[in-house]
Amino acid sequence: MKFLKANGIDVCYDSFGDENDETILLISGLGTQMIRWTELFCQSLVAEGFRVIRFDNRDAGLSTHFTNLPSPDFAVLAKSITAGQKPDVPYTLHDMAADAIGLLNALAINQAHVIGRSMGGMIAQLMASDYPQRILSLISIMSSTGNPNLPSAEPDVMAMLTKRLPNPAEDLEGYVTHTLLFANRIAGAGFAFDEESHRAIILEEFHRAYDPAGFGRQIAAIAATGDIRSRLVRIHVPTLVIHGADDALIPPACGKDTASSIHGAELLLINGMGHDLPVALYQPLVTAICKTLRQQNLG
Repeated sequence: MKFLKANGIDVCYDSFGDENDETILLISGLGTQMIRWTELFCQSLVAEGFRVIRFDNRDAGLSTHFTNLPSPDFAVLAKSITAGQKPDVPYTLHDMAADAIGLLNALAINQAHVIGRSMGGMIAQLMASDYPQRILSLISIMSSTGNPNLPSAEPDVMAMLTKRLPNPAEDLEGYVTHTLLFANRIAGAGFAFDEESHRAIILEEFHRAYDPAGFGRQIAAIAATGDIRSRLVRIHVPTLVIHGADDALIPPACGKDTASSIHGAELLLINGMGHDLPVALYQPLVTAICKTLRQQNLG
């Protein structure tokens, strides 16, 4: 792990592969850390001839946490958005996209392919729309456009997501148990749920950096950013939208909306996949991703 200053914050990142190869930047989802992009997944992309960089978003992992700012009041946030007012939040996804561009700047990388999952997919979309000269191709995985007319998560999933968790400092096993139940619920039925590997990643993330307030600030960033479809029409790089047909957290309609909002985007809807990237899908996903990444070399 390494650290750099980017967009005024400290960013923790890892780099895999040859620095002379084209770069893939991996962007993490809500409340998760860069280690969710496993070394096996990263090395699978390296084997295809790419340099791979993963990093912790602000308020996650070992990058800067905005602990001097309170976690937003979601009732007040919802009221502001409903009234058409600009909500008062610490930052938005636009700032997080600027962080990612800042990391590329600090590493002297002029152009990169971007792959984002969940919230990271929206950040990747904003990078491709707002910094077109910097982005070679876009892969948006299990993400959305912020379109308010899209379906929400299943009610029980939303209840689990917003439930107050046990304090892991007092009840680590209770915290892990609840987090495992949630991970199992949003995983797709088409692939075996690997409880052991999920438990390991939950514990690793907890010991790296536990910050529920940071999770709240990231949720507020998504809400305050809102509908980004008007920006997506600017994207003209090769784009692949990957979504699980069994996704109970961000329904498949969200992936379809993303693909239909981006000119020429391809939609890959995977039966049995939920809001998760099981190891069994790594190679098929890497194959599909690399096919898209190489399209920019053909144009």
